[in-house]
Amino acid sequence: MNDQHNPHEPNDPAVPAESLDLETLRRRIDQVDETLVGALAERARIVQDIGRFKQGEGSPIYAPDRESRVLQRVLQLNDGPLPDTTIEAIYRELMSGSFMLEKPLQIAYLGPPGTISHTAALRHFGHSVEFCDMQQIDDVFKSVASGQCSYGYVPYENSIDGGITDTLDALQEHQVQVYSEALIEVKQCLLSNWPLEQIRRVCSKPQALNQCRRWLAANLPHAEIVPAASTAAAVITASKEEGTAAVGAVLAGEIYHVNVLLDSIQDKANNITRFLVISREHARPSGDDKTSLMFVTGHKPGSLVDVLAAFRDNQINLSHIDKRPSGRTNWEYTFFIDCDVHQDDPRMVNAIERASEHCVLIKVLGSYPRATRIL
Repeated sequence: MNDQHNPHEPNDPAVPAESLDLETLRRRIDQVDETLVGALAERARIVQDIGRFKQGEGSPIYAPDRESRVLQRVLQLNDGPLPDTTIEAIYRELMSGSFMLEKPLQIAYLGPPGTISHTAALRHFGHSVEFCDMQQIDDVFKSVASGQCSYGYVPYENSIDGGITDTLDALQEHQVQVYSEALIEVKQCLLSNWPLEQIRRVCSKPQALNQCRRWLAANLPHAEIVPAASTAAAVITASKEEGTAAVGAVLAGEIYHVNVLLDSIQDKANNITRFLVISREHARPSGDDKTSLMFVTGHKPGSLVDVLAAFRDNQINLSHIDKRPSGRTNWEYTFFIDCDVHQDDPRMVNAIERASEHCVLIKVLGSYPRATRIL
């Protein structure tokens, strides 16, 4: 009998997969899973130690700068065959579980459950945090400012519709910080428990309807278009009314038991919404940051040009600009800008100092890591 060890046992990774049968390959996966679960448990124990350390020194549990570095590192380590989007999704869920182990987080979002905001918040924070649905975007800000919720998740601008006015108005009213940002791909679906040919009305939030305007006109030209308070509220209506469809997220269909008739009916495939995480805390620099500001110019010719020139002259790129009525005086406007540099950068310090000479109000809303990938 030959008692020598065979260097190519069936479960040996050196054996080419094509030479093994299905059961052998599955046993190999089982072995890898055992190693993965053990590694995850070890990681979780280290997370618990970090949580005790953070609570002892009062450090925030959710740190966008650390999140950015962890994701950047694991994506650099990824040589395939899994795509980066899969690796990032796995690690966001891992970090979600870590938050739960360190200290449970409450994330406020525009509800009810199943909205686009809810879908986006789940992609960002994972399934292990507590989500608190609010009736209005202003309520999200109130819940964070009062300490009721740890963080808020609000839409800021859409690649089709532009700025979200409710968020811009709330930024003027509440003492919170912009803590992080995310770029979320939005896929609008047509949901109904009735066949397409029997749909007589389509309801949704006006912004969602606008994103699908041409598709609806071409495919449901005789349907009544009915505005709703949110995409999720529209799906709730579609679950109850005969011949009614809604434009909304897959998540809403799952929650309210409404079928997805058609996926991705938005007029533009590249439909991206930029979301902000708001907090009572300041985010630490990550090395690749943005700063959001709001300002009201003095009422004199050229004031806006002078403010913008302060940033131009300091070689600061402005990646976003918007405006809303200030609420202080009729025909006075608050401008919102995003700068591709941290507020502590000497160029930014100088630019703000110069710009303030032409403003009756200027306020830094927060510096935070720049989002570079679409979730």
